[in-house]
Amino acid sequence: MKRSASYDFYLILATAVVLFIISSTCLYGMFAFKLHQVDQMMAVDKAAFMDQMNMLVSPFIIALILLLGICVPKRLLPTSWLNWFGVGLVVVSMVTGFTMGVKNALLVVLSASLILQLIVLALALIGSSKVWFEKSGYWTRLGSSLVHLGLIMFIFDLFFYRITSLHLFLFWVTTISTVLGMLFCFYAETITNLFKKTT
Repeated sequence: MKRSASYDFYLILATAVVLFIISSTCLYGMFAFKLHQVDQMMAVDKAAFMDQMNMLVSPFIIALILLLGICVPKRLLPTSWLNWFGVGLVVVSMVTGFTMGVKNALLVVLSASLILQLIVLALALIGSSKVWFEKSGYWTRLGSSLVHLGLIMFIFDLFFYRITSLHLFLFWVTTISTVLGMLFCFYAETITNLFKKTT
C-alpha cells in the first residue's frame, strides 16, 4: 500500500499549524481573561467575552475535525480510496449541516473519525499489518493510535463539557490515551527492551 510522502507531509503540517493556532488562541484567552479581570465583570459582559473567544477559535476547531476526518482513515485506506472517502464525508457533513445544523455535521465527522480510530487502535494492538503508519515498531504504532484517540476525545469534550459526568469521562480518556501514547512513542525502544528482559 504505497503512499505519497508529500500527501502525508501536508496533512501533518496542516494539523500541526491548526493545533498551534488553537493552543495560541487558548493561551491568549487565558491571559486576556486574567488581564481584563473578566471574572469580576457582569454576567452579560463575561458571556460576551466567552462568545468572542469561541467565535475566534471555532473555525480552527472545524478545520481540525475535518483534518481528522481525513488523517484517521489514511491508516486504513489507499490514497485513491481516501480521496473518495474525503469527498463522501464532506458531502454527508454538508447535508447534515443544512438539515440539522453545523454542530451535528461536525459531530458526524468526529464520530466517523472515532469509529475508524478505534478500528486502527484495535489493529495496532494486535500488531496487524493491515494498518499503515509512517514508522514501524509495535509500541510506536500503538502510541500513535492512542495519541490520535486522545485528540478525538479532546474535541468531543469541547462539545459536551457542560454535561459534567460525560465531561469527566472524556477528560480522563483523553488524558490517559494521550499520556500513554506519548510514552509509547517517545520510549518505544526502552519499553521493547523492558519486555524482552521480563520474558
